[in-house]
Amino acid sequence: MMRFDDVRAVVFDLDGVILESAEIKTVAFLELFGGYPEFRERILEYHLGHLGVSRYDKFEWIYRELLKKPLDGVERERLGQEFSGLVLGKVMGCPFVPGVRELLERWRGSKLMFVASGTPQGELDVILEGRGIAGCFEGAWGSPTKKEEVVRRVLGVYGLARDGVLFVGDGSSDWEAAQATGVRFLARATGELNGYWERMGAETIDDFRLMIGDFGE
Repeated sequence: MMRFDDVRAVVFDLDGVILESAEIKTVAFLELFGGYPEFRERILEYHLGHLGVSRYDKFEWIYRELLKKPLDGVERERLGQEFSGLVLGKVMGCPFVPGVRELLERWRGSKLMFVASGTPQGELDVILEGRGIAGCFEGAWGSPTKKEEVVRRVLGVYGLARDGVLFVGDGSSDWEAAQATGVRFLARATGELNGYWERMGAETIDDFRLMIGDFGE
């Protein structure tokens, strides 16, 4: 594994990177649209191919490309509330990714840390506070703020060089945000995207305990 002693700031995704909640979101999408079994595989494929993207963007795609009907504001809000009801309690109780809490505590005060997530902002705030880690981060942004925008904001506000910023993610949206902004990237490998990370040539890790001895203070 490469070393990151000169990293000054780290931007984390939430699901699958800080919390073992990625599968919770996957199951929720299939449950939410369980009334359309003919589209189950396409919904699953699209969701896994767009990890970290706002659930509302996925709702739009499902309605436009699969259901072939408009998604009005009332229905959009209903879907969002139902999805939140399916996942929030489970996310509040799911395990942390191995080693991530130790890593956050070790870096607290020595590296700038941020969250960039596709989770809606209000829900993200509740999760970080409820899981007792809100104080680890200088800032945390959820949807509708795009991840690329978060990275650019971090670079600009803190006057950081691109090679001094690391994005830790588990989905294509995380990789694309890092590539668009020129920052470094580390993928938390969860199995589903191993082939994708290999094609992209991304460094991967599955257990953050392996990083604790390799990262500088």
